[in-house]
Amino acid sequence: MDDISTEADPYLPYDGGGDTIALQELPKRGSNYVMSNGGGVMSTTTHLLDFLEEPIPGVGTYDDFHTIDWVREKCKDRERHRKINAKKKESAWEFTKSLYDAWSGWLVVTLTGLASGALAGLIDIAADWLNDIKEGVCLNAMWFNHEQCCWGSNETTFAERDKCPQWKSWAGLILGQEEGPGSYIMNYFMYIYWALSFAFLAVLLVKVFAPYACGSGIPEIKTILSGFIIRGYLGKWTLLIKTVTLVLAVASGLSLGKEGPLVHVACCCGNIFSYLFPKYSKNEAKKREVLSAASAAGVSVAFGAPIGGVLFSLEEVSYYFPLKTLWRSFFAALVAAFVLRSINPFGNSRLVLFYVEYHTPWYLFELIPFILLGVFGGLWGAFFIKANIAWCRRRKSTRFGKYPILEVIFVAAITAVVAFPNPYTRQNTSELIKELFTDCGPLESSQLCQYRSQMNGSKAFVDASPNKPAGPGVYAAIWQLCLALIFKIIMTIFTFGLKVPAGLFIPSMAIGAIAGRIVGIAVEQLAYYHHDWLVFREWCEVGTDCITPGLYAMVGAAACLGGVTRMTVSLVVIVFELTGGLEYIVPLMAAVMTSKWVGDAFGREGIYESHIRLNGYPFLDAKEEFTHTTLAREVMRPRRSDPPLAVLTQDDLTVEELQGIINETSYNGFPVIVSKESQRLVGFALRRDITIAIENARRKQEGILLTSRVYFTQHAPTLPADSPRPLKLRSILDMSPFTVTDHTPMEIVVDIFRKLGLRQCLVTHNGIVLGIITKKNILAHLEELKEHTEPLVTSPPPPVPSHSTDLFPLPHFCLLGPTYLGATHESVTDSSRF
Repeated sequence: MDDISTEADPYLPYDGGGDTIALQELPKRGSNYVMSNGGGVMSTTTHLLDFLEEPIPGVGTYDDFHTIDWVREKCKDRERHRKINAKKKESAWEFTKSLYDAWSGWLVVTLTGLASGALAGLIDIAADWLNDIKEGVCLNAMWFNHEQCCWGSNETTFAERDKCPQWKSWAGLILGQEEGPGSYIMNYFMYIYWALSFAFLAVLLVKVFAPYACGSGIPEIKTILSGFIIRGYLGKWTLLIKTVTLVLAVASGLSLGKEGPLVHVACCCGNIFSYLFPKYSKNEAKKREVLSAASAAGVSVAFGAPIGGVLFSLEEVSYYFPLKTLWRSFFAALVAAFVLRSINPFGNSRLVLFYVEYHTPWYLFELIPFILLGVFGGLWGAFFIKANIAWCRRRKSTRFGKYPILEVIFVAAITAVVAFPNPYTRQNTSELIKELFTDCGPLESSQLCQYRSQMNGSKAFVDASPNKPAGPGVYAAIWQLCLALIFKIIMTIFTFGLKVPAGLFIPSMAIGAIAGRIVGIAVEQLAYYHHDWLVFREWCEVGTDCITPGLYAMVGAAACLGGVTRMTVSLVVIVFELTGGLEYIVPLMAAVMTSKWVGDAFGREGIYESHIRLNGYPFLDAKEEFTHTTLAREVMRPRRSDPPLAVLTQDDLTVEELQGIINETSYNGFPVIVSKESQRLVGFALRRDITIAIENARRKQEGILLTSRVYFTQHAPTLPADSPRPLKLRSILDMSPFTVTDHTPMEIVVDIFRKLGLRQCLVTHNGIVLGIITKKNILAHLEELKEHTEPLVTSPPPPVPSHSTDLFPLPHFCLLGPTYLGATHESVTDSSRF
C-alpha cells in the first residue's frame, strides 16, 4: 500500500453554510487536507481526529468480518507519533515512554520469534514421536522415538541400523514375535488403529473447541493481512488447539504437512503479543506489520530458511510491507531460527531435515530434464488446483460437507490401509523426502542405492556407488515410487481442505521429489548404458559420478511446489536454504520458472488465491491484471433498476429519523450531503460509529431526545429557543472520503483500491454524488469479466442529472450495495467457511 501524500493545494471542508468552499490558512501542526489531483481522483489526507473535541469510546473500531480503514489507521498512527514527539521533551518520564514506543516494534517481533521457534521445535519432536508410536514403542523410555531409542544400542548393525532390542513393534509386544504373517497383520492393524485415533482426536478438538484451527491458514492469513477482520482466527484458543491438532494430524499419516500451519501458529503468536503494546493493540494497520514479520518467522522455523521466510512474507502473504517491516521480519526470522537451532529437534545439529551434500556438478545437458520436471510441476499444479477446488466446492454444496468428522475418518482410513504395504508411503513424508534427496554413498543402506558392480564379469556384488547398473533393489524401489506417486496425487487432492490442520508444502514437495528421483535414475541409467552418445560422451565417462538422482528429486520438489503455489524467488531461496545446495540454484530457477509459466497457461491463480475466491473473502490480488476499458459509472451502485441512492443531510435530521434509517437498513455507511437541494458531498459516516455516538451521547449528555436535531457541521444550526439539545456528530464524520468522477477508468479505480486498501469509493459528477463503488462491486466486476470477453452490464448506468434535484427522490435512504460495502461493509455470516 502506497503511503498517503500530503503535498497539494489545501481546501477547507464544508462548513454547512452552503455550497461554496472557502480557503483556509494552513495550521502550523497536525493537519492534513482533501486534495484533488485534477484527474478526477480525490485522495485523502484529512485526519478524522483533527475535529474531535473529545474522543468517543468505540469509534474507529471494527466489527467482525469487516475490513479496516487503512487510511484512517495510518492517520491515527501519525497523530499518535506527533503527540509522543511533542511530549518527550517535557519530562524524563515522557522521554522514557517515547523510547518504549520506539522499541516496542523490536520487542514484539522478538517475542514472536522466540515463541514461534519454541512451538515449532515442540511440534517437530511431538510429531516424530507420535508418528513412530504407530509402529512400536521404546521399552527403555516411552518418550523416545524409534531413532532416539536405538542411538545408544550396541546391538544395531549397519545393514539393520533401525532395529535394536530396545525398540519393540506392536506385534512383538502383543504376540511375542517380530516376523511372520501374524506379526505383519498385527502391525498393520495397529498402524490403522493409531492413524484413525489421531485423526479422530484432531478433528474432534478442532470441531468442538476451535473451528478456525483447521486447514493451512495461509489463505486466511493473506486475507487478514489485506485488512480483513476475523475475530478469533489468531486468538489464544486457536493457537493452543492448532498446535495440538497439528501434531495429531501429521502423526495420523494423512497426506499433509505442518509447514503451512506453522505460519498460522506464528501469526497467532504475533497477534497475541501485539496486545501487550498499545502501539499495535489499538491500531489494526500497525498490527498487520507484526503479522507480516510473524509469517516470516513461521516459514523460517518450518523450513529452517530465515531469508526464504522474509521473501515468502514479501512475495506471497503480505499486503503492506514497508521497509521497517522488512528489517523486523528479518530479525523475527533470525530469532525463530536461533531458537529452533538451540532446541535441535532433528538431532542432526542443523536447522533443516533435508540437508544434503552433492559432490557432482550439474552439466548443461541436464537443463533439459530439469525443464521437463518444471513442465510436470506446472501441469501437476494446474491439475491439483482445479481438482481440489472442485472437490471443496462439492463439499460445500452437498450433505457430505456437513459431517467433517466422518470425512476425516474415512480419508484417514483409506490413507492408512493403502499406505502401510508400501514402505515409501508408510514412513513420514518428511523422511521420504529426505531419503529421495540423499545422494547415494557407501554409508547409505537405502533400497534406492542398491546398484550392481561388475567384478570379473559377474554382476552379483552389490555396491552403493552411483553410476553403475541398477540392481533389483533399485527397480523394485522405482515401482514402489510410481505407486507412491499415484497415491500421493490422489490423496492430497482429497486431504487438503479437511477440517484438520493441513499444509500443502510437504505433500507437493514429496510428489515432485518422487517424480524427480525416478527421472534422475532414468537419466543415470541412460548415461551408463549409452555413454558413447554425443550428449554424454564429453562429460560423462564410464565409471565416473556424473549424474546425481538426488538433485533431480530436489528440482522436482521445487517445481511441483512452485506449480501449486506459483511462488518463484522465495521458493528458490527456501529450497536452497532447505538443502544447502548453493551450486544448484540455476537448475532450481529454471524448473520453478518453467512450472510457473506452464501453470499460468491454465490459470494465473495459485492454490491460496483459489481458496480465497472459493471462500468469498474480500481480497484484491495485486498479481491480477485489469485490462478492460470500463468506467466507474458502469460499475458503481445503484444501477438503474436499483432503488435510488439517498443520503444523510448534514443538519436536517433528528435522532429519531437517523435511528429509523439505521434500523430499517442493513448497510454499514452513509454519505452525507449539504442539503437535499444541493446534493453536494460533505463526508461519509459509518453505521457503527453513528450508533456508538448516539448511545454515548444519551449516557453522558442530558437533554438528548428523539426530537433532537443531528448535525454534522462545525457549528450548530440556529434553532428555536424551545428546541431540545442538538446532537453534534461531526467528530465521527470522515471529511475526506475517496471520490472519483464517473468517467474515471476502472483500471485506475482498481489500482487505488489495491494500493491504498480502500473499503469504498464515492462516484461524483461536478461534486454531486452519483453512487458508490465498494470492494465487493470490484470483485464481482472482475469475476464478471472472467466469464465474458466484454463486460456484461446487467442494466445501464443511471444518467448524469442536469440538476441536483433529480438525483435523490427518496431522501434519507442509503443504498450502499446489496450485502456489504467493499472491505468495510462485508456481512459474512457463514463462519463454517473458515
